[in-house]
Amino acid sequence: MSTLTDAKPVVSPWSPFGYRAFALLWVATLISNIGTWMHDVGAGWLMTTLNSSPAVVTLVQAATTLPFFLFALLAGALADRLDKRRMLITINLVLFGVISLLALLVWQEQMTPVLLILFTFVIGTGAAFMAPAWQAVVPQLIPRETLKPAIALNSMGINISRAIGPALAGILIAGVGLAAPFALNAATHLVIIAALVFWRSEAAPSRTHHGSILSEMATGLRHVRYNGPMLATLVRAVAFFVFASAYWSLLPLIARGVADGGSELYGMLMALIGAGAVTGALVLPRLTGKLTSNQTVQFGTLGTAAALTILALSAEPLALMAAAFLGGLSWIAVLTSFNVSAQLALPDWVRARGLAVFLMGFFGSMALGSILWGQIATATSVPITLLIAAMGLIAGMLLTRKVDVGQAESLDLSAANAWPQAPALDPSSSMDQRAMVTVEYRIAEADRAGFTAALQIFAKERLRNGATRWDLHQSVEDPEVWIESFHLPSWAEHLEQHARVTRHDADLQQSVRTFDIRESGPVVRHFVVPQVAIPQPI
Repeated sequence: MSTLTDAKPVVSPWSPFGYRAFALLWVATLISNIGTWMHDVGAGWLMTTLNSSPAVVTLVQAATTLPFFLFALLAGALADRLDKRRMLITINLVLFGVISLLALLVWQEQMTPVLLILFTFVIGTGAAFMAPAWQAVVPQLIPRETLKPAIALNSMGINISRAIGPALAGILIAGVGLAAPFALNAATHLVIIAALVFWRSEAAPSRTHHGSILSEMATGLRHVRYNGPMLATLVRAVAFFVFASAYWSLLPLIARGVADGGSELYGMLMALIGAGAVTGALVLPRLTGKLTSNQTVQFGTLGTAAALTILALSAEPLALMAAAFLGGLSWIAVLTSFNVSAQLALPDWVRARGLAVFLMGFFGSMALGSILWGQIATATSVPITLLIAAMGLIAGMLLTRKVDVGQAESLDLSAANAWPQAPALDPSSSMDQRAMVTVEYRIAEADRAGFTAALQIFAKERLRNGATRWDLHQSVEDPEVWIESFHLPSWAEHLEQHARVTRHDADLQQSVRTFDIRESGPVVRHFVVPQVAIPQPI
C-alpha cells in the first residue's frame, strides 16, 4: 500500500472546467458507444450466419460479458493505483488495433465461429479493463449532489447510442456488408483517444508505496464484503440481471424467427430498446421524490418480465417492437437505480475497486444467464426460455424484496481526517511489516451491552477500511477493561487507513468512544511484527 503526500489540484472537480471535461468525455463516450452497439449487432448477426444454434449464438453475448467477471476487480485495482487517463488511452489504442484486424478478417470472409468468439472475448477484456476507470472518473468531475443526474445522463448517452448504433448497423449490414460495423467501431476508438488527450485530469495525491496488486484486490473485496449498502446493491443486481439477460442473448434468434425477419428487424429491435431507455432516462428525474429506489427497481423488474412475456408469446413485428421499447424503458430504470446506489455507497479511495465488484456481479450474471438461456433454448425453444426467465425475474424480486437498494443515499462518505497522526516508525523498520492496532476501553458494567452492540457495528469500519482481522477481548483481572484489536497487512496500509475514514465512520467511532468512562478516552497502541527472526518452539 502507499503513503499519501500533498498534491496541488490542477482544477476543482466542481469548477466550470470540471463540467466542460464531463461534457467532452460524455460526447466522446456517446460516439464510442454507437460504435460498440454497431459492433455487438454485427457480431450477433454474423454468428447467426456462421452457426444458428442457440447454444452457439448466445456464446457471443457470454464472450462479451464474461471478461468483466474475470478481470474487473484487477482492472479496478489498477485504476485505483495508476493514472486513469493514461490507462484509458493505452487500452483504447490496443482495442483500435484488435477491432481493425477483426474488420479485415470479416471483409476477407476469413471469420469462423471460434475465431469470432475469441475476438469478442479479447475485445470484452479491453472493455472490462476500461470500465472501472471510466466509472471512477465521473465523481472527480462533478460534486456529489449532481452525481445522480450525471449518472442518469451517462446512462442516457449509452442508450442514445443504443438507439442509433443498432439501427445504423442493420442498414450497414444490408447495404454495405458485415465488415462495415466493425470498421466504424474501430474508428470510434480514435475519437475517444482524442478526447482523452485533450482532457487534463486533476492531479491525484501521489502514492509513494504500493502493496501487491493481489493485496489491493483483496482490500477491495473486503470493503464490499463489509459495506452493507454496497452488498445489498450487489445482491439485488444479481437477482435481476441473471434473468434479464435472456432477451439480450436471444434477440438475434427472436428476430430471425419472424417471417421475413432479418438484420433490419434485429437492428430495429435493438434501436427500440435504446429508444425506450432514453425515454426512461428523461422520465426518471421527474419521479425523484415520488418513488424510492426500491420501488423504481420493482417497477422496472415487472416491466422487464412483461417484455419477456410478449417476446415469448408473439411473432408479430409490431408486438415485438413494443416489447423491445418496454424492455429498454424498464432496463434503464433498474440499471440507473443500481448504478447510483453503488456509486453513493463507495468512498473515493476504493471507488474503482468497489465499482469493479459491482461490474463483476453485473456482467457475471449476464454471462451466466446467456449461457444458461442458450442451453435451455436448445433443449426446449426460445419462447419457453423467455417465459422461464420472466418467471425467474418475479421470483428473484420477491426473494430479495427485504434487501433495500439506495441505503447510502443519506450517508456522508467524504474524508473526515478524524484520526490523529500515526506514530513515526523506526527508521530501520519496513513499511511492509504487518501491523496491529489495539484500543483499550474502560466500560462500566451497566454499559456493557450497549458498548458491545455499538462496537460490533463499528468493527465493519475497521474491516472495510483495510483490516484483515478484528477481535474484542475483556480483561479477566479487571472486567471493566476491554481491548479491541485489528490486524493490517502492512504498516503502510495502516497509514492509508487514517486517510480512508469517512465522516460516517467518524460518527460510528464517536458512538463507541462515549461509553469509555475515563476523561482521557480510549488508549490506542500500535504494533508491528519484528524483523528479527523469532525462534519457533520445538
